[in-house]
Amino acid sequence: MRTTLFLPLLSFLIFSGCSNAYYSEEDFGSVAKIDSHVHINGAAGYFEEAAAQDNFILITLGVDHGDSANIGSQHQRAQFSAGKYPGKVFYGPTFLFDTAGWGTPGWSGKVISALERDLSPGGITVKIWKNIGMTVRDRNGKFIMVDDPGLDPVIDYIKDRGLPVTGHLGEPRNCWLPLDQMTVSSDSSYFAGNPHYHMFLHPEYPSYEDQINARDNMLAKHPDLTFIGCHLASLEWNVDSLAKRLDRFPNMAVDMSARICHLQYQSAIDRDRVRDFCIKYQDRLLYGTDTGDSGTSDPVLFRERIHETWFDDWKYFTSDDEMTSDKFRGTFTGLKLPKEVVDKIYYDNAVKWYKLTMYEKQ
Repeated sequence: MRTTLFLPLLSFLIFSGCSNAYYSEEDFGSVAKIDSHVHINGAAGYFEEAAAQDNFILITLGVDHGDSANIGSQHQRAQFSAGKYPGKVFYGPTFLFDTAGWGTPGWSGKVISALERDLSPGGITVKIWKNIGMTVRDRNGKFIMVDDPGLDPVIDYIKDRGLPVTGHLGEPRNCWLPLDQMTVSSDSSYFAGNPHYHMFLHPEYPSYEDQINARDNMLAKHPDLTFIGCHLASLEWNVDSLAKRLDRFPNMAVDMSARICHLQYQSAIDRDRVRDFCIKYQDRLLYGTDTGDSGTSDPVLFRERIHETWFDDWKYFTSDDEMTSDKFRGTFTGLKLPKEVVDKIYYDNAVKWYKLTMYEKQ
């Protein structure tokens, strides 16, 4: 009799323990999450409300498009959102890379003064963008790379304030390939519409290796700098290559924004390699989408699109379902990461690396 009762009880305990070790689709709405890379460029509020409905906190980041008025507008909207939704929206400003003043004694002082102003109300990071390395040039026409000594005072200032640098430096490796050889359609469609950034068409520009090496050189010069590499640090194409950088630079983390499809593409080839990478570097990965909105979208359609993105990504990380993507052909299997890994990727790591002051986790 005891044996007859014990076996079903043991099976129940084993099954219960396994189910408690992983999240399900039903857990999506109840788990607190952070989208660590968005761009809120409007004051309508439906972006923030969509996030609240799906239990997301947002980190909105500035981008230097070379227009001081545009940077000012971005900053104003980010501050407004963070003020209206305290604890639910955080922001990181950027700065104008003034090429006309570059190389003059007062260049870095001017940038630092602007950052003093823009960070003081509660900025959590400073975003540097791919224009450094891909568009900005000195008076002799030479591209200015992120390891240029002229940027050191600005990087030191950010570091001395105890803030991380968030860097979108370089582009996906697909950027240096013909459109028909790119691995995912999100890249081929973007570079088809933005040929000025399609480096395959501009062999005279710095190479992919130039971009990565300059970033690595900058980190080697500033070993105590906390650095968060956007878009899997432009090493999206190969988790082994990214792992080497994470091993080399212990103060470096990466967000996954707009590059999860590259992880899925690799999963279709070798799921275990991607899964093992996520588990090994679980303390260094931040979830993000790179979703942007100007405040002029249809609120209902926006809500549907962002929910679909967030929910599909959740299924990839939490289930072992066979899945497809609209960005490449073929199927792949979800990673089904343990709960503690998912919690770090979706919440804890953003709090840690950005030093967020949080309200009670909901």
